[in-house]
Amino acid sequence: MKFGTFAATGVLSFAAVLGAQTPATQQPAQQQTQPSSQPGQPPAKSNGKVLFSRSVDENGETQTQADGAAQLAKAPVAEDAERAAITFTNYDLDVRLRSDEHRIAVRALVTVRNDGKEPLKRIPLQISSTLNWERVRVAGPNGMQDVPFQAATLNSDADHTGQLHEAAIPLPVPLAPGATVRVDAAYSGVIEQSAQRLVAVGTPEDLAQHSDWDRIDTDFIGLRGFGNVAWYPVAAVPVVLGDGARLFDEIGEQKQRNASAKFRLRLTVEFPHGQAPTVALVNGHPVELKITDSATAGEDVPGVATAELPASVLGFEAPSLFVAVRTAHAGANLTAWTRAEDDAYASSWTLAEKNVTLFMLQWLGDKPRAQLTLLDLPEVEDLPFEAGAMLATGIQDGDPEKLKAILVHALTHAWIAQGSNSAAWLNEGVAYFLGSVWTERQQGRDKALQMLEAGRPALALVEPASPGQGVGEPLSAASQPVYYRTKAAYVLWMLRGITSDDAMAAALRGLDSVGLEAGLEKAANTDLKWFFADWVDADHGLPDLSVEDVFSSPEQSGNWLVAPHLSNAGYAAAEVPVAVRTVTGTSITQRVRIPARGTVVPRILIQGKPVEVQVNDGTVPETGASVHVTKMDTAPPAPSSAPVMKQP
Repeated sequence: MKFGTFAATGVLSFAAVLGAQTPATQQPAQQQTQPSSQPGQPPAKSNGKVLFSRSVDENGETQTQADGAAQLAKAPVAEDAERAAITFTNYDLDVRLRSDEHRIAVRALVTVRNDGKEPLKRIPLQISSTLNWERVRVAGPNGMQDVPFQAATLNSDADHTGQLHEAAIPLPVPLAPGATVRVDAAYSGVIEQSAQRLVAVGTPEDLAQHSDWDRIDTDFIGLRGFGNVAWYPVAAVPVVLGDGARLFDEIGEQKQRNASAKFRLRLTVEFPHGQAPTVALVNGHPVELKITDSATAGEDVPGVATAELPASVLGFEAPSLFVAVRTAHAGANLTAWTRAEDDAYASSWTLAEKNVTLFMLQWLGDKPRAQLTLLDLPEVEDLPFEAGAMLATGIQDGDPEKLKAILVHALTHAWIAQGSNSAAWLNEGVAYFLGSVWTERQQGRDKALQMLEAGRPALALVEPASPGQGVGEPLSAASQPVYYRTKAAYVLWMLRGITSDDAMAAALRGLDSVGLEAGLEKAANTDLKWFFADWVDADHGLPDLSVEDVFSSPEQSGNWLVAPHLSNAGYAAAEVPVAVRTVTGTSITQRVRIPARGTVVPRILIQGKPVEVQVNDGTVPETGASVHVTKMDTAPPAPSSAPVMKQP
């Protein structure tokens, strides 16, 4: 299913489109809809006209179209319920790029499933507002057939322009709940750097440009996907910046919804003679480039680079595409691709990697599943981006300790990439967990606990106060970053405390074979079903611990018996460290499980007169403060809603 080529030169035959423009001036993101045209006025944004296009269908038959089937609509006709019902189960993309003209042309054969409760009479598909729908075919009773459709502009900050072009595609037969249909769509246009959505909400121009750096250019092609630029078909409810974390939640929901989709891509890039790209990555996976750039063809004849990513499961990723002119610098477990002006800085990263490797071996095993790819972004201030075992960032010289901390996170993704246990909370959670453990080793436990505490208030804000007051989000199916990063890191710290470093390392190395729960139970020889039931498989909110009272009495030989009265007003059980300290500074710590909505009175024997009891050390997230210190000669402190973290 490829677009035709000129036989004489091998140059790509893009669909001839009149009026290929750069993006029109952005309207405020808060506006509800932006008509494509108004009566008596020229279009606000030209959709162009397809003069001629040719493709080969799945039966090997040539299909020719003389006119596009799009009908301009003054406003989107699709509804949010229809957009929310669509799940993609298969992407098969043929992508053609003309780097010096910033152009892209795509033929997308996608399979979509109706996950709604009602039959769908139409399928809403969206692409960036600088791209234009040209032709759509839909599978019907008589095979694939062309269908006329309405196209309109939809305001949504899921694209860097702040708008999407939405095609409302009618179906020959309504799509029943749970059923799938194949759609064959062609579209093209330009993708240049645009920070319109950020500027529209008051972001300084320079900061906006370094955040929204997606583009097609000769030296660098970077397309991060939904949430940055919709270069492939999507179907999502429109979201705007400023509506809390809704945009980021929608990005996570889209990743979760389409995680099981099969994804295949065939790539062709036309580049100016002598400026061949050297590296290409699809969804974070390096793909081999095959270059044709004849020195005898003349300066006006472009070179051609081709690559292919075979069909594979997409996973919890937004499809991304990177192609660049960079120089490779190999390390033991990474390859840094740098701009010419940054070549000298690659050694700082490869040296930092050597210092981190022993730590990775101790926790995750002998070798990574994939080589980490570091891709130098156009400017050092550009916002980093990661996809699987790829980190796109500005490669500059820097503080070695900071580089090591960055690499611990990035190399974790390389070590566990594409495992069968690729749930977001494990993929991201393990990376954040090991990053904090690295901080503990380098800067001390207090610094690591401060990292955890920094994210706890946001977690407490979204967690339900009780199961009846909100559904929350089970960690096993988490799509919001506050869950699959912050809560996941807390969960792994708690499991580490319940078991041991050795047991955690053994379980992480065996994720693919038995899973985390079974691996930990085997390594630590303990039952963790209660923990996973409350913290992973369901969302019961956070515990709410307190010290109701503390009783103590002297025993024989200078020993004292301490009995703190501990309660949990939350709906999730928690096992916390309870520390008793004496007047001489000695202490003893005992782990105590406090049931949900329950109380417990542990008995702790210590040598010397006790003066202080501490419950929780910050490793168990609570609705309020996660450290409770009670002086033995004073009454227990009154409960406080302020997220204050006291240190021992």
